[in-house]
Amino acid sequence: MLEMKTQCLVCDTTLKEDSDAMICSYECTYCVTCANEHNLQCKNCAGELVTRPKRKGNS
Repeated sequence: MLEMKTQCLVCDTTLKEDSDAMICSYECTYCVTCANEHNLQCKNCAGELVTRPKRKGNS
């Protein structure tokens, strides 16, 4: 199951399960602003950042 991390890896912004966020294949998690500032590339693995799916009802 996908781990829904609750903070941006770069700026520590709080991310709820229904927040807009970006992740890489290793589940490194970024807010949209930081993901765009890193050109949608993970700073840890250099992988592509994609839109994280949202979960409803648990936030």
